[in-house]
Amino acid sequence: MPDRYPIAVIGGDGIGPEVVEAELAVLQATGLAFDFTHYPAGDDHQARTGQAMPAETIAGAQAARAVVFGAAGASAAEVIIRLRSELGTYVNLRPSRAYPGVACLRPETDLYIVRENTECLYVGDERAESPERAYATRLITAEASTRIARWAFEYAAAGGFRKVTAAHKANVLKVTDGLFLDCCRRVAAEFPGIELEEALVDSLAMRLVLEPGQFGVVVTTNLFGDILSDLAAGLIGGLGMCPSANLGDEHALFEPVHGSAPDLAGSGKANPSAAILCGAMLLDYLGEKEAASRVTGALERCLAEGETTGDLGGSLSTMEMARAVIERMG
Repeated sequence: MPDRYPIAVIGGDGIGPEVVEAELAVLQATGLAFDFTHYPAGDDHQARTGQAMPAETIAGAQAARAVVFGAAGASAAEVIIRLRSELGTYVNLRPSRAYPGVACLRPETDLYIVRENTECLYVGDERAESPERAYATRLITAEASTRIARWAFEYAAAGGFRKVTAAHKANVLKVTDGLFLDCCRRVAAEFPGIELEEALVDSLAMRLVLEPGQFGVVVTTNLFGDILSDLAAGLIGGLGMCPSANLGDEHALFEPVHGSAPDLAGSGKANPSAAILCGAMLLDYLGEKEAASRVTGALERCLAEGETTGDLGGSLSTMEMARAVIERMG
């Protein structure tokens, strides 16, 4: 274990800085040594300087052991999408887990969507042929598809899962999703103890609503992963309960999925659960398994006991909930 962990902190827009403050307080309460360095990015910085994300922020993120991110507003494409690219984080891991004490549609939900993070329609190749006709190019490569499939199978193997579900639309997108699916099949052959389930993404969306307990690890392309992970959030009580990790070979960035929620900014009402769970994922990434377990366990007790923010039925402010988690960490 190093003496200190250098962490880049990018609060961003809206409620981002508030939930990040709660997350950092919980991380500090673990007793581990962190060096938190704050960097600017987002709508406010763009309004002041004309630049959504300065070079110093990118350099700081690249130099850190990991990045804690809050939320991006209208400048999301120039901030979070660019950060993922600059850091080479090709995996977007989005857990969706129902917690006792949180009202939700499907309390049996406990699934992990592994989303390819670098291509598909999000490469940004759009063009207008005329005012009435426009195109967007979908990029799928064997390299990226094989890489994300292998990561998903390795994650499943490490977590004791017996099945990986590949979400696709190869019956219509025969070339691009056909390539993605072929890569998943080749990787699956390397893991004989894990079943590959192939599922059409539209059918899978329905099945996730009806029987989410049938699924553990789902691997898919960028756009489908974005949509399915928000659907999964609806099963467990909303985006306020959803953390995510952007992971690469050298860098990692952790962000709550809920976005900037500008209408709540400054009110102290933002639910910090997703950000605190991001902190637990960060600890796990750093190899601090015991600390990660303490954070998750303390948050679970807060949720079960109703020590939460108003959106979850409690009466605590953002930082009051963070302090409640810290008290339960011991």
